Amino acid sequence: MARPKKQAVKLDEPTDQSSVRLYTLDVFLIGGPVTEKFHKQNPVVSRIIQIRGDQTLADLHNAIFDAFARWDEHLYEFQFGKGPMDPKAKRYVLPDPYGMDMGEKNPPSGRVDEARIDSLGLKVGQSFGYWFDFGDDWWHQINVETIDEKVPRGKFPKVTKRVGKSPPQYADEDE
Repeated sequence: MARPKKQAVKLDEPTDQSSVRLYTLDVFLIGGPVTEKFHKQNPVVSRIIQIRGDQTLADLHNAIFDAFARWDEHLYEFQFGKGPMDPKAKRYVLPDPYGMDMGEKNPPSGRVDEARIDSLGLKVGQSFGYWFDFGDDWWHQINVETIDEKVPRGKFPKVTKRVGKSPPQYADEDE
């Protein structure tokens, strides 16, 4: 099921320097169901995304989803630990519509639709993980490249650089 397009937030005026920062993130694909042929042709697949600090992890997900040309929504989460796939990492997840406690060993730290980028305490040089589609397991490492105190006019989040082609969301689409 394809999701409706979400509009980027447009700033008509620069933001107050004390209230919002601009984060430049390098999002690398580090695992997923890509074919050997695709990997040989695209050894590095990454996207540079700029996002405002007052936007949420859900906004970041939408930017990554679009930047990697995905079309079929799945569950996802962001992980803040010693690196991507850290089983003890702080996890930010989608809201649970059923309010079920799954008795997880590492319960979520928060919801992606509530966690604002500025609230995460990110630092330049820090890396964190993004896991999309818990069946096909698309793993990404997100590196914090810069944090600017001033946000220019424009729509955010936005992709400012692409390296490599976007892999097909499903491996059988590459045949």
